[in-house]
Formats: sequence, structure tokens, C-alpha cells
Amino acid sequence: MEAALVERQGIPFATIPAAGVHGVGLRTLPKNIVKLMRGVLASRKILREFKPNVLFFTGGYVAVPMAIAGINIPSLLCVPDIEPGLALKALAWFADKITVTAPTSSAYFSRKERIVTTGYPLRNELTQWEKASARKKFDLNADEPVLLVFGGSKGARSINNALIANLPALLEKTQVVHISGKLDWETVQNARNTLAPQQAERYRAFDYLHEEMGAALASADLVISRAGASSLGEFPLFGLPALLVPYPYAWRYQKVNAEYLEDKGAARMIRDEDLQGNLLSLVSDLLDNSQKLNEMHIAMKALSRPQAAENIAQELLAIARKR
Repeated sequence: MEAALVERQGIPFATIPAAGVHGVGLRTLPKNIVKLMRGVLASRKILREFKPNVLFFTGGYVAVPMAIAGINIPSLLCVPDIEPGLALKALAWFADKITVTAPTSSAYFSRKERIVTTGYPLRNELTQWEKASARKKFDLNADEPVLLVFGGSKGARSINNALIANLPALLEKTQVVHISGKLDWETVQNARNTLAPQQAERYRAFDYLHEEMGAALASADLVISRAGASSLGEFPLFGLPALLVPYPYAWRYQKVNAEYLEDKGAARMIRDEDLQGNLLSLVSDLLDNSQKLNEMHIAMKALSRPQAAENIAQELLAIARKR
């Protein structure tokens, strides 16, 4: 999926073999180590051809082969989540600079003199939307609340199922913009076809949004989503109160992200298994309490760092100039 998104921007894209070694079984481990070794060789080939001045890492095991191959090239680590992954923790020992989304991330690193708090980098097109134009884009009523529901780039089945189970009742209270991901798109279309005409008028469903994602965020009064790293940057940009449902079948990164936003008063966290039974009451409680929703809006907006991408770029350029 990343290949398609990068190539859509006209940026050259190359892949390397890689596999995780943390938490895998003994039968899988040797095969994954071989993949990593192949990845180092492929990375060396890329570095010989591209001749970079600086390496830029954002985490994941795919970073490890390139970091090994480019051990003598200056590097910058960008930590998108509050808690860095295992690969970033390991690579941090060799990094010239570490940029973090929030100051609390510095607690996970020992070399604090190399840490800079920049915020989470955002796409420029997100900043081009405001509520009135965004609602006009989706043909939404400007005077009624809007709930945005999505589960990340690939979607989230449990969030989709919870929404569909509560959809008719929700549409009596709010307009809904739903981004389902492609895997559940047929199910979502079938659910939309069962709605009464007056309900269907208040429901906007998409499998995926590219340039219009900024409009979806800007149009909403409340969002239900996973707690991936982008929630730390995109929701604050729009001051968008959130009901966060951390992905339960992975390491705790999303839970830590959600706890950070909840502690700041900008979001509420709910467990994945509790969502379907509590979705309607949670949404109703917030949409019916304008004071609480506004407090969450203010708290979320206070976390915004719209210049994060520029800040990171300046750090990269500084490293490259030194080289």
C-alpha cells in the first residue's frame, strides 16, 4: 500500500527484503534473519546508487537493514508514536538526531541531548480545509453535527461492524462520514442500501479518501478511530475531539497514544471489545454536551504543531550540511 501512495506523489520507490525478529517463533526466526541479511545487501545497492547525505527513519523492522548498510551515514530518527518501537530504540544509539511528536517520548531514550520535539508531520493539503468548505464538499448540512468514523488506511473491521450495528440510531442524532477501508466496502454498501431514504441522506460512505481526507477531518465535530500515530497530528490540527479505539492485537503503541490524548483532556479511550455496545451512548453523551465537546476541542487544538514537517526538514538539512 505504501508503494502506491508514494508513487502517487511522483516519488521514486524501492523495496528491500525485511522481516521482524522480535516476538516471532523459533521456527520463523531463522528465515526472518536471512531476510534481514538480504535486506542489508539490497540496501547497500540502493545506497551506492543514490549516494544520500542523510538517512531518515520512521521505525519498523524495515529500517534495520538500511540502518546497518548505512552505518557510516548520518541519520535522523522520527518517532511518530508516543512510545518508540523496538527498531527505533535500537537505532537511536547511532542517530545524529531524534525528533519526537510529543515531549513525553523523550522518557524512552537515554541520549536526550539529541532529541528535538517537532510534532507530527502533516500533509500540506490538510491545512487547506475549514469546516464550511469541507461540509459543502460532502454536501452535509452546515447546522447539524457530523461524526467521522474510520479505522486507518486499511480500515478496521470491529469499528465498521460497531458503526453498522448502531447506524440507524446514530443517524437520528448526527450526520455520519464513514471511511471503511476496502476490505469491508461491500458490507458497508449493503448496510447503506438498507437505510431509509431520510437516513441515507445523512450518511456519506467511502472506501478510501486521498486529497479529500482533510475535508473529512475538517467537517467533523467528533471522530471515532484507531489511535495510530497520525491521530497525534491530524486531530490536533483541527481541534477534533476523539473517541479512540486502540488496535488490540499488536504491541501497546496505540494504547499509549490514546492515553496521552485522554490525559490531555482531548479524547476518550474505549476498548475494542466494548465499542459496539457503548458506541451510541458515548457519541450521544458528547454530542449532547456542548460544553464538554468544546473543552475537548480546546484541549486537542492546544496540542497542534502545524509546522512539524518543516521543523523535521530543517533538522535533516542541518545534518546534511554538516556532512
